[in-house]
Amino acid sequence: MTTRQMYLLTAGFALLLGGGEVHSETGFDSGSTGADGAFTPSVDTELELPEDGIFHFTNVVIPEGVTVRFDGTRPVTMLASGDVEIAGTIDLSGSWSPPVGAAGDGNVGDDGLPGFAGPGGFDGGLGGEPAANRSDRPGGAGIGPGGGGGGVHSSGRKRSGAGGSFGTTGSSGVGVTPGETYGSEVLLPLIGGSGGGGGVGGPAFHGSGGGGGGGAILIAASGTASITGAVLAVGGSSGDVAGSGIGGAGGGGSGGAIRIVADRITGNGTLQATGGIPGSSVDSGTTNPTRSGNGGDGRIRLEANVFERTAATAPDFSFGEPSVVFVPGLPGLRIESVAGIQAPPLPTGRADIVLPEDADDTVTVVVATRGVPVGNTVSLTVTPASGEPVTVVSPALTGDTEAASAEVSITLPDGPSTLLAETTYTIVEEDQEDFSALTGGEPVARVRLRTGPEQGARLTLITTAGREVPVPAHVPLMPRS
Repeated sequence: MTTRQMYLLTAGFALLLGGGEVHSETGFDSGSTGADGAFTPSVDTELELPEDGIFHFTNVVIPEGVTVRFDGTRPVTMLASGDVEIAGTIDLSGSWSPPVGAAGDGNVGDDGLPGFAGPGGFDGGLGGEPAANRSDRPGGAGIGPGGGGGGVHSSGRKRSGAGGSFGTTGSSGVGVTPGETYGSEVLLPLIGGSGGGGGVGGPAFHGSGGGGGGGAILIAASGTASITGAVLAVGGSSGDVAGSGIGGAGGGGSGGAIRIVADRITGNGTLQATGGIPGSSVDSGTTNPTRSGNGGDGRIRLEANVFERTAATAPDFSFGEPSVVFVPGLPGLRIESVAGIQAPPLPTGRADIVLPEDADDTVTVVVATRGVPVGNTVSLTVTPASGEPVTVVSPALTGDTEAASAEVSITLPDGPSTLLAETTYTIVEEDQEDFSALTGGEPVARVRLRTGPEQGARLTLITTAGREVPVPAHVPLMPRS
């Protein structure tokens, strides 16, 4: 191999959730086993998320003046076999990105860093690098299915990064593209908000990073869910930029997701999943007039047999009777290893695997699936930094539907490459209703899985009527085989 190093931008993995029906004729059953006991914090608390993000409580009581946050990247699921009372605050909001230049704290080391997402959401994009040449300063795109585009220098203006999108579209300025909306109003599967794009860099300073997306939480109580305090999944805002030679501000992260399911919902507390705002940009005492990059709103879903709440939410909620808590058995696809080097648990699409200089040009790539019938094949496409992509089809998957894999031999070009995997399979007739909760009740005939850098695997459900329904993916929950 003639190149000094080989970079492979490996793709993310598909979301995998478990669970099933939670109805009973006498009321709603959250499915909690009660294994985690009662949760009754008396001081501000940060809960470490379990591997699957699911807590099995008996009762939850968060008193006034107490704030609960979470340590982890998974969406949060709080199941209670009894009641949930929230008089305090549950906060899954995305963080702000650091301010830059004269607006900062004097620590240039954090200039341009993004805001981080709440658990279940996606981080903001990096602020653009400082450079003399305007074309060398673009901000990084926000992460997530609705990540906002990075800011650019356009028409003599330093453009803010675009706001992240989720339930609604983030805003942007000229030459900067916001992300697309995604997900469904029923929040199946549960997913959080996307990050705002980073601001364009200036000649002397970075642009500020984009705000982090709001997180995602499901609260399910077999009894009453009383919300007199607050549940927050607000998108993070971007830090201000100020001084001489600065860049533009980043965009706000989108709001996240709040879903509450209970036999009875009461209380008029705050439920908020709105987007963050861009920072201000002040150069030589003049406010930059191109400040636009608000994050879009997230989604709020309330489900109950008895509904006594009268207050509005921000944004407006959708409502229905209690339904399934989890979508059962969504399939997964991942690139597991390249030339014997394991892919990282959270691929970013940025030099995830680096091959040694003496590695052979022809390597073995291992792809793994879950929920995909054996006998199907996976297409693997290598796209070099320059030149045409090459696609190779794997042998038939072996193993079982629960966990299958295949090895693909492929010749890599010199330099950095992007690796992408895709498979499509047919659903047998007796299983075509399994995913109908995600398609508005339509049976699903085929499933397409396609990995892609940064935004995770794309899962598309193709109904018997031919309609394609994309399902947003998130951080991998699919365990290694």
